[in-house]
Amino acid sequence: MKTYQGDTAIMDSATSNSVPGVSLDIDDIQSGALHPRPAPYVGRFFFLRVDDRHAGRALLRWLLPAIGRGLPGAGPNQDAWVAVAFTYQGLRALGVPQDSLDSFPLAFQQGMAARADVIGDTGESDPAHWEPPFGSPDVHIVLSALSPDGARLENALKRALAAQKELPGVEVIWQHEVHQLPTGRTNFGFRDGISYPSIEGSGIPGSNPRETPVKAGEFILGYPDETGNLPPMPRPEVLGRNGTYLALRKLHTKVAAWRQYLRANTSSPEEETLLGAKMIGRWPSGAPLTLSPEHDDAALGADPRRNNDFLYRKDDDRGFKCPASAHIRRVNPRDSTIVGEARLHRIIRRGTSYGPPLPEGVLEDDGADRGLIGVFICAHLDRQFEFIKSEWVNDGNFIGYPGEKDPVAGHHDGTGSVTIPERPIRRRLRNLPSFVVTRGGEYCFLPGLRALRWLAELEN
Repeated sequence: MKTYQGDTAIMDSATSNSVPGVSLDIDDIQSGALHPRPAPYVGRFFFLRVDDRHAGRALLRWLLPAIGRGLPGAGPNQDAWVAVAFTYQGLRALGVPQDSLDSFPLAFQQGMAARADVIGDTGESDPAHWEPPFGSPDVHIVLSALSPDGARLENALKRALAAQKELPGVEVIWQHEVHQLPTGRTNFGFRDGISYPSIEGSGIPGSNPRETPVKAGEFILGYPDETGNLPPMPRPEVLGRNGTYLALRKLHTKVAAWRQYLRANTSSPEEETLLGAKMIGRWPSGAPLTLSPEHDDAALGADPRRNNDFLYRKDDDRGFKCPASAHIRRVNPRDSTIVGEARLHRIIRRGTSYGPPLPEGVLEDDGADRGLIGVFICAHLDRQFEFIKSEWVNDGNFIGYPGEKDPVAGHHDGTGSVTIPERPIRRRLRNLPSFVVTRGGEYCFLPGLRALRWLAELEN
């Protein structure tokens, strides 16, 4: 079991409550790093291959005016932004000097496919089964755009798409549309996008008023993190400062298998809903089990002032309301009694749905591709994203259930199990199949705006 410990007495970053002389350079940070996604939303992801470094740099010069920065403004493109990130191979294709490339962390240099055993991408999720071009050396630039509606999305993308067409030597090799489903929920039927951390200096409040703001260095390079230290930063400083890392994942969801499993292990529709909530940690409306353990509460689920206002240790340390094995509790244990320090493994999660919803009540798979494009943002790929995947999602030791994986996000082979505390005897469900399959993934670096200009002006 990996644990990380350190002094959490770190200087605050600059906001209206900041410590004098310490500031978060918000206008140099791409807004895609800190800005919560809009709701409703539409969006698009692109992978680009750079065949000519000079064309790649010219593309960046075209893109710079279109890239969102800092906090949302009040203009016609409010809540619509473009973000640009790079794989290790992409930085090499742009001609970044080798000494700079060598200064990036090993996980980023190797790429997500090479780290499959670490993060549990095995079986159906093995990179050998990924959709092309995921995991290949051809993925260089990841371009994304999110907006509340299609018109603003197209307006935000207009400059980027025009630039690519004008530049032979840069090729779009993959694109994917995402959108909020008509229900406003995920394909599994649960409201999403509820929980996100408060980050010192960002000016964006977190969703949980009981959570002390997390140090900016857990998410943005160049600032102290929860250990009191500066995260390792790529060289030169202009390249690394105000950047962050993204773990981008295409996750196919087996909705029919999910519904079949709930049906097979319950005796009524009410029990199905309860079992699903116990495995997720929230009711379909978004109401947390910790605050409403007996029934769904649509008003609570829809209220952003209350639907994330809870901790675990005081009210539910033993998991009789929300099981310790539930998905949302495993990936963010909050103040739970666990091995290690939960705050050292916080990440920013952004999930966007894709594909058509499976019609309500249908139990047979219709063969459609549906799921989630997940973006996980952090300053330490190994200590944050990879730790959560390896230790919290795919290992139950930290909650006292050896051999048990996350019931929703874990990679099972039909022999998985999940424990649900009940009185007088706990319930253990067996023969869990995989409900989520990795279809591809990439580790990316999201630079600050000055770093993007530096990349655009490379001369070699």
